[in-house]
Amino acid sequence: MAGTKQQKPHDTQQAKKATLSGWIGSVLEYYDFFIYATAAALIFPQIFFPQGDPKMALVASLATYGVGYIARPIGALVLGHWGDTRGRKHVLLVCMFLMGISTMAVGLLPTYDQVGMLAPTLLVLLRLVQGFAVAGEISGASSMILEHAPFGRRGYYASFTLQGVQAGQILAAAVFLPLAHFMPEAEFNSWGWRIPFLLSFVVIIVGFVIRRTVDETPAFVQENSEAARPKAPVIQAVQESWKDMLRVMCMALMNVIPVVTSIFGAAYAVQPSYGIGFPKDIYLWIPVLGNCLAILVIPYVGSLSDKIGRKPPLVIGALCSGLLSFGYLYAISIHNIPLAIGMSLLMWGVVYQGYNAVFPSFYPELFPTRTRVSAMAISQNLGTMVTALLPALFAWVAPPGALNIPFTVGAITFGVTVIAALAALSARETYRIPMTDLGNANAVPMGKDEYDRLRSKSFAK
Repeated sequence: MAGTKQQKPHDTQQAKKATLSGWIGSVLEYYDFFIYATAAALIFPQIFFPQGDPKMALVASLATYGVGYIARPIGALVLGHWGDTRGRKHVLLVCMFLMGISTMAVGLLPTYDQVGMLAPTLLVLLRLVQGFAVAGEISGASSMILEHAPFGRRGYYASFTLQGVQAGQILAAAVFLPLAHFMPEAEFNSWGWRIPFLLSFVVIIVGFVIRRTVDETPAFVQENSEAARPKAPVIQAVQESWKDMLRVMCMALMNVIPVVTSIFGAAYAVQPSYGIGFPKDIYLWIPVLGNCLAILVIPYVGSLSDKIGRKPPLVIGALCSGLLSFGYLYAISIHNIPLAIGMSLLMWGVVYQGYNAVFPSFYPELFPTRTRVSAMAISQNLGTMVTALLPALFAWVAPPGALNIPFTVGAITFGVTVIAALAALSARETYRIPMTDLGNANAVPMGKDEYDRLRSKSFAK
């Protein structure tokens, strides 16, 4: 019986089924999350906030984007607990329903002109629900895929979690593209922006159909059958893994790159107060093209991390993408659309994926099965919560009319990526540690020759 239990995590068919479930779930859930981000930069300043001061309307709109991240640690506490006590499948279904319903409700909100301050108040409340819901998605999906993955291929399989996130961002921008391009601006501002939010009912239906069929992970089932589940996984995670949780918090600051690309970059490029004047429909192609390239790069980098380790691509991706943020913002400042697209493709589509493709395997590998979802969810969401406040900070320190906006925002961005790289360097390497020893700070990685031999068998299945 013991031998059978050990083989289940390496069942390739189960791994593929879990990966498909995690990928599609991430697509749908992050579609919801990023249509809000797109709208917060492009349209919400004009319809949900007073128009007397354009700068304050922009800062307030971007701040509501950050509110969703403030709710994430609370969601991580609750959803992480459920993921470690009730199962990965359970928590992913809960995330899906909460996200879909709250996003659909945003599309039904009245505007500031209709109800005054009640409009931004309701917007903030629904954003809090979104942030709560999304807090368990990445940690739950990553843990589910990781625990099903064949030996020596955890990096490759887990990377599809983030490939789904990128696909969700493409879908979010792609839905806005035809609306922004073909609809008259007055109609788009009046009701056209609501369409992507109302389409979220599809998330609820499709997500439920897919996720209810996936099996629970063998690692979780084994912990459950042995009555080893902690009653308070959050407390146990902090007691046993606080150092690695702190590392993950610092590495999660890498979320500054999508913030610069898709949030502040969009506002800087299209908001009339900045005076750059990128057409909205043209600018929306920048994250679409970058994410299209990322989808191709992510599995390759995930597979590479199974050969050379998690830390090298993560550190290189962090430092180089931080440096490239200067060039990306400069291209926007000189209104050079081809250069802005090129810099986005390099920074976001290629270099940043050194981090983005690896963390779905690296983070959960740092923690044991019994507290994995809680530890990853809490630490990752605390880190991303900090970066979510950056769009409003960027708009404050580099407001319309300020000098050297690319240098100011780029310098902050690069400083944040340096912190993330140092945190990764301080962590132990995990890719050659067996599944049963993950989370043990004293675990000894198997030799490279033995690892390569066992890994080659997983490709033969």
